Amino acid sequence: MITTLTCAPDSVVLETGQSLRVALDAGAWLQVAEGRVRVVSPPSWFGDTVFTAQTVLSEGDVHRLALGGWIEVVALSSVHLRVHAPMTVPVLPEPRPVMRFVRLLTGW
Repeated sequence: MITTLTCAPDSVVLETGQSLRVALDAGAWLQVAEGRVRVVSPPSWFGDTVFTAQTVLSEGDVHRLALGGWIEVVALSSVHLRVHAPMTVPVLPEPRPVMRFVRLLTGW
């Protein structure tokens, strides 16, 4: 059985043989709390060939997605999987024009 979701839940429980397809952003990461899964990466181009990379994760493993897109998670045993959103860097406010000018002059 394959389940397709448009947004990832925080926690996923799959039985052996079940699959989950979900769209994730680049930088998101998967953590296997228990069980064993195979993660199929989003399709990528290598020259003129489309390919997908497959990674097998066991209990305690963490996998970070370098590219965003649709992934497939296949349960090789009963599994509890946690999906974490990508880390975001806080946006700092633009400094005052005078401070920006001083930074440009000093190279800081």
